[in-house]
Amino acid sequence: MSCAETLQSPFCIVRLDSTASAKVLLSRCILATGIYELLGHGDTYDALRDDVLSRSSRQLSQYRKLPFRFTLDCFQGTRSTRKQREIIESFGYLNLEGQISMKNAELDLWILEDYSLDTTKPKHSSEPKHLYLGRFLGSSGRKVVPVYDLKKRKYISTTSMDSELALVTANLALAVPGKLIYDPFTGTGSFPVACAHFGATVIGSDIDGRSIRGSKGRNVFSNFQQYGLEALYLDSFISDLTNTPLRKRRWLDGIVCDPPYGVREGLKVLGSPKPELQKEVRLKDGRIAHLQSDYIPPKRAYSFEAMLDDILDSAAAMLVDEGRLCMWMPTANDEDVELAIPAHPALEITSVCVQSFNKWSRRLLTYRRLPNCDIDQTAVRRRRELTSGATADELNSFRRKAS
Repeated sequence: MSCAETLQSPFCIVRLDSTASAKVLLSRCILATGIYELLGHGDTYDALRDDVLSRSSRQLSQYRKLPFRFTLDCFQGTRSTRKQREIIESFGYLNLEGQISMKNAELDLWILEDYSLDTTKPKHSSEPKHLYLGRFLGSSGRKVVPVYDLKKRKYISTTSMDSELALVTANLALAVPGKLIYDPFTGTGSFPVACAHFGATVIGSDIDGRSIRGSKGRNVFSNFQQYGLEALYLDSFISDLTNTPLRKRRWLDGIVCDPPYGVREGLKVLGSPKPELQKEVRLKDGRIAHLQSDYIPPKRAYSFEAMLDDILDSAAAMLVDEGRLCMWMPTANDEDVELAIPAHPALEITSVCVQSFNKWSRRLLTYRRLPNCDIDQTAVRRRRELTSGATADELNSFRRKAS
């Protein structure tokens, strides 16, 4: 198949060591649906038959006496019940001797038809462009997506990350039992919940303490209780990326985040734009202001580009060798709004996934922390340019152009 056809197809042929490896791999997959032992493929049913007989005669001899069933699955196409029966009966050349068993089949054969989608015509192509015959091995982990559906979650906000995308992000962060993963923009905890689903221990922080504390008895911890994951939730604290109590030591296995883009409202960090207010402030009665329970700290405007650099700097300083940073980053579709993928000499890009919207898109960037011995020590750390301005628009080019 051509590159264009491959990108439009949901089918992918991979080579794995064993059936057991295939099942383990698919148990973690969120975007895949199932995995099959490939018995043959071709552009027509005659070509499929020839490939099956030349490729899989030995495997089929092992399965011949097992109870079996067939399933026909059409991607972007349909078959009538009568046609399905005719197609299944055409596989008589397999010489299966077992009983047909729709409920307890030990040999579960799937005929997969891949059709071209012609958007210029009212109907799909009448014949598939490619065919596969496979032995079903197992389903993926996709069944957990509706379990974590935001519509069923006790505590969310308008910016809570979609459950499917959160699980995909957790997968790319290599969340597994024994790993510690941190979200510096935790919000209502979508990413930490997803990482905890895969067994990782999680911690979060957010500049807005209201999102962590919640209201009416519901908060971030409520979400972990809902899914029985509270034992994996260390806690969350109020902080921004530039004013964090976390030690800049290499102790995190992963960082996952969807940083604010500053479109609906300007980005902020803790601190006052007025130099005279950067020092300790006391109330009229002499009490230190920031030690009071009702104290609201001042905030100043923050550059989106500077925030991306700060995220990478934090990841380089706090991730262990081979640790992962998974970060969502916006980029509008217009050429003049394109934002370059940020780079750091201690971090290597491992994948770039794109989600397109109407007028803009966003990327899911995954980095791995390089061991010190693999870092080019002669590389000059990129220094970000000091951005002039004090307002949200002056500091955020994406906000100016995407709004």
